[in-house]
Amino acid sequence: MTIFGKRWYLHPITGLIVMVAALWLSMGHPAYAKQPQKTDTVSTAGVTFTDIPTVADSIAAKKLEKKLAQKIDHSTSATSSAEKPKSLWEIFIEGLLGGFTAVLMPCIYPLLPLTVSFFTKKAGSKTKGVFNSLIYGLSIIVIYVALGLVISILFGSDALNELATNGIFNLFFFLLLVVFGISFLGAFEITLPSSLANKLDANSDKGGLVGIFFMAATLVVVSFSCTGPIIGSLLVQAASKGDRLGPAVGMLGFSAALALPFTAFALFPSGLKSLPKSGGWLNSVKVVLGFLELAFALKFLSNVDLAYHWNFLDREVFLSLWIAIGLLMGLYLIGKLKFSHDSDLPYLSVTRTFIAIIVFAFTIYMVPGLWGAPLKSISAFLPPPATQDFDLTNIAAASSNVEPAGSATLPQKKYEEVFKRGKVKGLDSWYDYEQALQASKILHKPILIDFTGWNCVNCRKMENDVWSNPAVFKLLRDDFILLQLYVDDKTELLPHEQFISAYSGKKIINLGAKWSDLEADRFGANSQPFYVMLDSEGNLLKDKSGAEIKPSPADYNISSYQKFLEGGINAFQHK
Repeated sequence: MTIFGKRWYLHPITGLIVMVAALWLSMGHPAYAKQPQKTDTVSTAGVTFTDIPTVADSIAAKKLEKKLAQKIDHSTSATSSAEKPKSLWEIFIEGLLGGFTAVLMPCIYPLLPLTVSFFTKKAGSKTKGVFNSLIYGLSIIVIYVALGLVISILFGSDALNELATNGIFNLFFFLLLVVFGISFLGAFEITLPSSLANKLDANSDKGGLVGIFFMAATLVVVSFSCTGPIIGSLLVQAASKGDRLGPAVGMLGFSAALALPFTAFALFPSGLKSLPKSGGWLNSVKVVLGFLELAFALKFLSNVDLAYHWNFLDREVFLSLWIAIGLLMGLYLIGKLKFSHDSDLPYLSVTRTFIAIIVFAFTIYMVPGLWGAPLKSISAFLPPPATQDFDLTNIAAASSNVEPAGSATLPQKKYEEVFKRGKVKGLDSWYDYEQALQASKILHKPILIDFTGWNCVNCRKMENDVWSNPAVFKLLRDDFILLQLYVDDKTELLPHEQFISAYSGKKIINLGAKWSDLEADRFGANSQPFYVMLDSEGNLLKDKSGAEIKPSPADYNISSYQKFLEGGINAFQHK
């Protein structure tokens, strides 16, 4: 890719684009239940967070690893491994992008020529100067990777699995990113104690490899006001949506990108002449990143709002906030909005103008979403369409609703009021396993279980990009009993419905934990989305050869997913 060309990071505008891509990518793949039949259960009054154990913990626990292996039979073993919300490679690449963005921060960019000149002049020879620069870069990497490893050790794999849907952590991340955003806008600076920087700087005078290491440590400390928010965002994402080693891998990518320019310019010092001069554009990078941090923070607040049924951050409210942030960012880029640390902008450069066009165009693109436009390119990150109060498309959908034959004998749906904000338009979903079996017997249709979650980005992507296909939608609407089981819902079960899981040994007290336990115990999986096709007795459907049709994870290939559904329909009809 040309973005990784020889000196892509020398241009501030390219850096801005990389920064936008970094934060955009970091919003991707969160993955992850029933209420007594009272319509006031979604009230925000008296809402409290409870530390609720999840089955995801038990899957990761060593004491259940052997049990898990025994429970998963041959028919489901191919799908038993949980799909990680983010792979280590994705986390590493995001770390790289974050590191390249950090290079353009006012706390680091001006240090490039000073640091490289120091090594090349003090060393006495080019070879020694390059060697010292390499040690300097490796020291930066060691320091940041050590930070990532500490995060992994402190949290552990069990705790990292909980972060994605835990209300307290999501609220904490929301507030943390808001603070980071405000800091980047110039309200204050997040700094480490000056005494620490002074002590490290004093040790850097020792000379030799130890001195170089402390020089790198000094850079890490004094640049924290710029790198801290970026590091914090990366660690939040890696910890809550990645592998146990995610924080360390993210910091490896970040530190490698941060160290690369210092080493590269030591190898080719003449390249320093082509560096743009420090100036107001550095602060512009910082401010734009601040706007993006604020937009990013809203996703974490939305996670809590959906899982705990607070019902205040509806889709149109979320979009309105993003549109407002986009407008302010665009006005800032064209010089109509100015902060205290900004220098005068006498004219617009061509590149800055093009970035402003992109920001304004994206903002305008979101506006129709206020009236129900699907906005497919970002729909996975938005609250579900059913949370929107005013939706022009609902008029057409309401006029086309037809009750299926036999609906008069169907039971009243449990938990329908709880999940009305997640309802997929035009589809008649069920939310209780036993009721779905009953409906299947009455309507003579197979069951499609959709193990899903309020905070599952991949689930929203499947619903908006795959289920919306006319052929797939028709199959789901006409030929299946669609059973949507939310594994991250915090609705508390009635006392007589609570139980001790035979699978994990933990007490199941909320609806999400109940369905998560079902997915792990019965089907040997803990990822979402996860699609299972059953007959009216609750057995896996079998193909013509008698082999059970294996459940399917997220499949964005419409043709492939359609064949999966058609295979289940044919198997049910020929039972």
